[in-house]
Amino acid sequence: MTTDALHNGDMPIIHAGFIPLTDSAPLLIAKALGFDAQFGFELRLHREVSWANIRDKTDHGIFDCAHMLAAMPIASTLGLGRAPVPMIAPMALNLNGNAITVSNPLYAAMANADPEATRTGGMAAASALAKVVRARQARGEPPLTLGMVYPFSCHNYDLRYWLASAGIHPDNDVTLVVIPPPLIAEGLATGHVDGYCVGAPWGAVSVINGGGHIVATKHELWANSPEKVLGVRMDWAERNPGLLKPLIMALLTAAQWLDQPENLDEATHILAQAQHVGVDAALIRRGLAGSLIRHPGGEPGADADFIVFHRYAANFPWVSHAIWLLTQMQRWGQITQALDMTAIASQVYRPDLYRAAAQELGLSSPLTDMKAEGDGQAAVTGDRGDIALGEGRFFGGESFDPADAAAYLRSFAIRNGPAELLPAREPHLPLC
Repeated sequence: MTTDALHNGDMPIIHAGFIPLTDSAPLLIAKALGFDAQFGFELRLHREVSWANIRDKTDHGIFDCAHMLAAMPIASTLGLGRAPVPMIAPMALNLNGNAITVSNPLYAAMANADPEATRTGGMAAASALAKVVRARQARGEPPLTLGMVYPFSCHNYDLRYWLASAGIHPDNDVTLVVIPPPLIAEGLATGHVDGYCVGAPWGAVSVINGGGHIVATKHELWANSPEKVLGVRMDWAERNPGLLKPLIMALLTAAQWLDQPENLDEATHILAQAQHVGVDAALIRRGLAGSLIRHPGGEPGADADFIVFHRYAANFPWVSHAIWLLTQMQRWGQITQALDMTAIASQVYRPDLYRAAAQELGLSSPLTDMKAEGDGQAAVTGDRGDIALGEGRFFGGESFDPADAAAYLRSFAIRNGPAELLPAREPHLPLC
């Protein structure tokens, strides 16, 4: 094994950062159950409060890898807002898991403006919010303030997509602010924000504390959509090819374990510990079980796929997911120059590395690196048989074809960035 990693005796050490969120579970479980040692390394976990800390400590080599937002390795590689640090995402850690929560006063205003849309929730709830926004504008009131966790995040892009679907311009009609996940429920309680989009379990914290209502989940907006990935500095991956594969294998094993219903109680106990997520075990358990309480004093409602760790090819780093993220970066003005989206996406998202690790575990991998969204496709062909993809819902009946991403980008009526991108091409996957 060629590696520059530190050693604990004969065991190489991998330092990994994480944010206290339910979707950090593959890292937490891999360590707690000894899957790291099983595959020949020691995983040392470092709990951080903000995504900026994760970014900085990974950039500077304090962490070898980290629990990352799906767009973070792309933004880092492109040097958006800072010096470029090439990153790769050799696997995804989960699908879904976020929720949009609003304050009690805002929920009451939405219910008064459009009770049916508010009660329906999901994409429909945005239309109720739009009526509140327009009424406030007509009365000369200040815009609502909504929180999300990081500019280069699905929380930001999903929230913006949801708002824009109802004609709300995210940068003109409301104010978006960044708040770290563990602090965002407090922001709602103190009135700093009127609503927010965050990963489990923090949306549920506001509900249980009696201060908010969940009006939409990520799964309701885009079923089985990207959320967190394993982010790895490219230079570390290139120096440690014999360590990267065991890392992926250990996390894949943990993800499989997490999707087994018989492990729910043990997973809950591990995640609830203070050094991990550190919130009430009941909140974590409901998220893992897909049984959310959406309203203060309400009853749990079933959403079995609220968060997914392995099924539906959840760990496969789809190049098409990276292309979609690039369209949103362009849509909202984070990227202003023309670029080849597929070339960038396939430099960062690395299905080749995933397949090598999955093959060694005897797991099936998709034969293609890209898939369309919202086209009703129920399964994808794998090297060991078909792989189910679950529901195909995509933002209220829209669709996304990664082979025609430029046309998709031009279709948006509400946007900040320019509409022209170089067309996507078939990816050439670099080797580590």
